[in-house]
Amino acid sequence: MPRIRILENLADLPASVWDALHDGRNPFVAHAFLSGLEETGCLREDWGWKPHHVTLWEGGELAAAAPGYLKTNSHGEFVFDHAWAHAYARHGRDPRNGLGHSAKADYYPKWLGAVPYSPVTGPRLLTRDAGSRAGLLDAIVDETRRLGLSSAHVNFHPRSEDGVFGDGWLARTDVQYHWRNEAGWRSFDDFLAAMDHKHRKNIRQERAKVRRAGVAFRVLHGDEAGDGDLAAMFGFYLQTFAEYGNSPALTFDFLRHLAKAMPRQLVLFLADHEGEPVAGALCLRGGDTLYGRYWGARAILPGLHFETCYYQGIEYCLREGLARFEPGAQGEHKIARGFLPAFVHSRHWIADPVFAAALRRWCDDESASVRSYARALAAHSPFRAT
Repeated sequence: MPRIRILENLADLPASVWDALHDGRNPFVAHAFLSGLEETGCLREDWGWKPHHVTLWEGGELAAAAPGYLKTNSHGEFVFDHAWAHAYARHGRDPRNGLGHSAKADYYPKWLGAVPYSPVTGPRLLTRDAGSRAGLLDAIVDETRRLGLSSAHVNFHPRSEDGVFGDGWLARTDVQYHWRNEAGWRSFDDFLAAMDHKHRKNIRQERAKVRRAGVAFRVLHGDEAGDGDLAAMFGFYLQTFAEYGNSPALTFDFLRHLAKAMPRQLVLFLADHEGEPVAGALCLRGGDTLYGRYWGARAILPGLHFETCYYQGIEYCLREGLARFEPGAQGEHKIARGFLPAFVHSRHWIADPVFAAALRRWCDDESASVRSYARALAAHSPFRAT
C-alpha cells in the first residue's frame, strides 16, 4: 500500500527523483524552480506560504507528488476565493446552518496545489503513470482531513488531469489570452498577414514608434545574461510592483538562481535606449511554449510595453519554433495583438458538505458566465475569417 509523506522542504528530495515524475516540458513544476522559490526567500510563512508537498511512496520509490502549500490567505494564487472565505466564516459561525455550534468558522489555513505566483497551466498531479493520480488525490483529501482544514484546491491544472477529480471536486473556469501558431506562420509578416487591415496597421504603427524612438532589443537566455542584465530586469520588476503598491515576492537571488539552474529556460527581453536598459520582460521557456511572467520599465515611450511584452515574444516563438505564447493573466487589450481567449481550470474540495453544495451552484453560475464572456470576446478576433 502506498505511503504518504509530506515534504516541507523540496531540497530534502533529490532533483532527479522529483523530475522523474514529469516530462520536463513545463518549467514551473521543475525541482529547480520550486525549490529555488523556497531556498531564495520567495516563500514566507508570514506572507501565507508554507510548503506542504504531498508525496506517495511505493516501497522506497517516489510514485506520485503534488506541489502544495498551506495557505493562510489567498494572495498570489490568481484563482480568487476571497468571497468564499468570507462566506465560510459566516456559514461556520451560524448554528442554524445545520452543523451545530461546533462548525469550524475558519477558512484558513487551506491546502493549495499550485505553483506560487504563477497563473500558468501545467501538471499538478505528478506521477510515473496516470493510474497513480487517483491515489494522489485521495492522499490530498486524507491530509486535508487529518489537519482539519476547510478545503483543498488545485489551480491551473491541464485538461489531461481533469477526469480524475470526480464530482467531489468543484470545477471552476476562467479566461486568459494566449497566442497560438496553429496556422504554421514562419515570420512576423506571416502572422500579420492573417489579420484584418485595421489590426495589422495598428501593430505596424506601434512597432514603428518604438524603432523611431531609437529603442533596440536584446534577447538573452539565462546563460547569456550578465549580472548587470539580471540586476536591470530585477529593478524593472521591483518598479512595477511599487507602482501598483504591491509587495514583490521574488528575490534577486531567485533570478540569479534561475539563470544558473535553468539557463536555457530563462529568457529576458531587454530594451536599450541611448545605451541604457529602459525596460524588460522576464519569460520562461517550456517544451513548446513561452511563458511571460514579469515586465517593467523606467521610461515612458510610445509602444514600448506592447513591443517588450508581446511582439518580441511572438518573434521569439516564430524564430524558435514554439507553438504558444502565454503572456500572463488578464488583459483584454491582448486580443487586438493576436492573443485569443483560452480557458484555464481549477478544482476545489470542500470539507463541509453543506458549504460545498452551496458553492457548487455558485461555480455552475460562474462557469456559464465565463463561457458567455469568452464567446463575446471571440467576436473581437483581429484575424480575418477563413
